Amino acid sequence: MDLDDQANVSRLAEESGTDDMLVVLGQPDPNSAGLFAETVTRGDPTWAGPLAGVPLGLPVYHILEEEIKESMDPDLYQEHVGLMELSADVDEIVKWVKFYREGGGEA
Repeated sequence: MDLDDQANVSRLAEESGTDDMLVVLGQPDPNSAGLFAETVTRGDPTWAGPLAGVPLGLPVYHILEEEIKESMDPDLYQEHVGLMELSADVDEIVKWVKFYREGGGEA
């Protein structure tokens, strides 16, 4: 999640609150998915961006999770996500996103 994305998430959270926000990630590997999930839940762990020290606690999912897949049109999902689903380590990605969504690693 680059600094512009962090700034946009921060701005939206300030303007609209976090009650109705949901983050859907699409990173293709477990490390980046976990890092971005941590950023929108606990704050930027690198302390380099606008969300450094800002624990928004946003619910975060990955596009490869069943809850998201089931909520999408199957043809659109296949067209836009199908190839990633075949090549990514889905279980590992979902494990890390779910870890942070469920409060894992909280101090």
